[in-house]
Amino acid sequence: MRTGKSDISGWLVRPANGHLWAVLVVVLAAIVTHAARVTSDGGMDNAIVVRAARTWLAGGSPYDDPHFLYFPSAVLAAAPQALLPAGVLRVVAPCAVTVLLALGWACALRLHRVPLGSRLAVLGLTGLALGFAPFGHLVRLGNWTVTAAVALPLSLLLASRGRWTAAGLVVGAAVALKPLLAPVLLLFLFAGRWRALAAAVLVPALASGAAALAMPDPAGFVTRTLPFLLHGDDGFVRLYEASPAAVLPRLGVPGALAQGLAVAAAGAGVVCAYVRWRRAGPGPLRLAETGAGLMLSAFLVSRPSYDHYLLVVLPLLLAGLSYAGAVARGPWFWIALVPQAPGLTWPWLESGRRRAFKDAFTLCVLAVTVARRARDGTEGEVGVGVEAGADAGVDHGGAGRAVGAGRAPAAPF
Repeated sequence: MRTGKSDISGWLVRPANGHLWAVLVVVLAAIVTHAARVTSDGGMDNAIVVRAARTWLAGGSPYDDPHFLYFPSAVLAAAPQALLPAGVLRVVAPCAVTVLLALGWACALRLHRVPLGSRLAVLGLTGLALGFAPFGHLVRLGNWTVTAAVALPLSLLLASRGRWTAAGLVVGAAVALKPLLAPVLLLFLFAGRWRALAAAVLVPALASGAAALAMPDPAGFVTRTLPFLLHGDDGFVRLYEASPAAVLPRLGVPGALAQGLAVAAAGAGVVCAYVRWRRAGPGPLRLAETGAGLMLSAFLVSRPSYDHYLLVVLPLLLAGLSYAGAVARGPWFWIALVPQAPGLTWPWLESGRRRAFKDAFTLCVLAVTVARRARDGTEGEVGVGVEAGADAGVDHGGAGRAVGAGRAPAAPF
């Protein structure tokens, strides 16, 4: 691996020393230990799924709880947790969430051909844990968003190696646990990968259909959860939603107008993601930024939409730092993250119930920043030590070839 280049990419891809690894281990251990001490049932959000599984095991309907917003297949997945003692669960859940977040980060790095032992690998995960408040929130809550945070980069990594059907199976499995990655189906549509699209649809459909037959209320998701999601009329949940559709009415904007603006913004984001896919040259940035654009567009309009949803897309964007022209190289990417710095108190936003305004700022700025790549982006220069040459839709039968000149294949814009 060549490391003689003066660009920051060369420094980032050099091997990290033991001190950096030690700092990362200490930081992650501290986060997990704190979460285990202050939570029960593996976190408030994980407890919702666990209670639903316990209700089902006792013969009741998991959809009696209006905050259980998952497919029936998630109930079966949570059943093993329901059998664990609370003291064990409160330790196992934050450990599992942290490991999955680290795995998602590793997949994002490999998508961008960044070595897992590099400085970017260690410093990036340390920075997410220390400098991005939703990371700690997700570990403490135990929210199943973590399944999407690992499934999206894993599926894109598989797609970058030409294994599109496997990518569809990964997305389908994630949707079966939590339907957060449903917008990624559009990526398979953009790419014309019909087998992958079918796999992503059939896996959750079959899993949920089979699980529903074991429920006392087989249609509970349709009759109870969908109306809740469509109307978003839960007063407690609304205080923590980051989408413009939820935040703007708190500023005096009529609800119908706020919803219309959010839908328009989401539609524009999908169009930009499509343009990014069609106009970009082959390479990992194409997959990462198209996938991130689709997810951010969905977060603009989805109800609910929380701060920790950003962990589904942020690692994908941050791992591209070694590419010149990547979203993470621009100032607005970092400006968007400023409100998420832990310990930073903003006037009039001190209350936890007002943090949605900060989350909405981060979401909207990130969405616009990624959308602009459809117009301004190029595949850019590959950082030193980063492998290139793996087409986003073609399996070349092995690892990408090293580009000695340090440049990716020419992009058309």
